[in-house]
Amino acid sequence: MPDLDNKRYVIGMTGGIACYKIAELVRRMLDHGAIVDVVMTEAATHFITPTTMQALSGRPVYLDPWDTRVPNSMAHINLTRGAEAIVVAPASTDFIAKLAHGLADDLLSTLCVAKGGCPLLVAPAMNREMWMHPATQRNVAQIKADGATILGPGVGDQACGEIGSGRMLEPHELLAEIIGFAQPKVLAGKTALVSAGPTSEPIDPVRVITNRSSGKTGYAIARALREAGAQVVLVSGPTALETPYGVTRINVESAREMHGAIMQQAATADIFVSVAAVADWHIANASSNKLKKNAVGEPPELQFAQNPDILAEVAQLASGPWCVGFAAETENLHEHAEAKRRRKGVPLLVGNLAQHSMNADDTTFILFDDDGAHPLPALPKLQAARQLVQAIATRLPRKPIPGRDAPA
Repeated sequence: MPDLDNKRYVIGMTGGIACYKIAELVRRMLDHGAIVDVVMTEAATHFITPTTMQALSGRPVYLDPWDTRVPNSMAHINLTRGAEAIVVAPASTDFIAKLAHGLADDLLSTLCVAKGGCPLLVAPAMNREMWMHPATQRNVAQIKADGATILGPGVGDQACGEIGSGRMLEPHELLAEIIGFAQPKVLAGKTALVSAGPTSEPIDPVRVITNRSSGKTGYAIARALREAGAQVVLVSGPTALETPYGVTRINVESAREMHGAIMQQAATADIFVSVAAVADWHIANASSNKLKKNAVGEPPELQFAQNPDILAEVAQLASGPWCVGFAAETENLHEHAEAKRRRKGVPLLVGNLAQHSMNADDTTFILFDDDGAHPLPALPKLQAARQLVQAIATRLPRKPIPGRDAPA
């Protein structure tokens, strides 16, 4: 099922060159199953036409608070009822000021004041000096205090030729924010560390030993953790995957590099999800020059040495994170996965069959904990990742709150 299937959103467009990005955003939202109503200010129509937005959304575009197409002439009331959220994008400096002061002098501003319980998402788009102006920062702080969620802004090239903060997020980033907003924030305030992808162990400067892991499962879990409200650091072996929006990524190659990066991050993490397919051994006699064929065709003699056991080492840290392991097996999944969970000393381990999940878009998880095995249905990897995150949230020990949970 698409992420936004049959969910209705109101996109509110104010004046700014970033209006052109909303055309793509609307198409992407429709691709994910959303129903989109577009409301434009008069200024927005100077940058993109209502006809364009109507063609893209497949629905009427609203500009006038007295729109006679609305039976009771109350578009500012009717449009928000039953909507998942109002997304103001681009949100100009002027419009943010209106929101901060409760002004209602056009359809969009009136709609935002009369929104009832409909969530308000605001994506600023303006020159860097306008964004950093004290009045703008006060107004942003005020609308946040009033319950609005601020999306961005980004940093980069601006239409005026300057470079800095204030640039509206890109369509795919806004889409990720909209989809993520709908997910329960069961890990808000937590920090999560995820390892993903294969490791690559050098034989010589041009040859490596690696595995078939695509990294898709680990990247899906990093995204799902971020959607659940966690701050996420992703330590990734070599993959061709795009970093999930809002996730901090650290690139590594070998198992020993991954070990170093994870141990550096582990002390500040609340949760560690060890998804990476880490090589058990590296080449102890790796050559600094490319190995050549010899006259008799004998292969080089490779000497293997064991790599660090990253998951077991993190699990043994005195004040370390709550750990989740992974076991990709080809046979006897229950037996091998439970044995690995006990050997590593982790409270939760996820098992799956490597031949069915590597390089695939779907997976079937079985969760192993002290209470036994808990199979999940076959799902696309992102949906499976979201179910895993929910399972983590229900099992994660609650930290004592100073002053409230102190012993009597």
